[in-house]
Amino acid sequence: MAEIKAPMGGKVIKISVSVGDSIGEDDEVAVLEAMKMEMPILSEEDGTVAEIKVEAGQTVEAEQVLVVLN
Repeated sequence: MAEIKAPMGGKVIKISVSVGDSIGEDDEVAVLEAMKMEMPILSEEDGTVAEIKVEAGQTVEAEQVLVVLN
């Protein structure tokens, strides 16, 4: 299992995947707003979305797990 984590603290403004989706390396999984900028969060590997740990509108901390892949 792989975990996709927030690179910095901020607010999740969009979740781009659903549980069960097959995603590839560099696919967008979420969009984070930090320091008044939107930052796409990309997958670092191929996999299937097993769990989404956050929701749009939620504030997250650096290194918080956003999405879990199988």
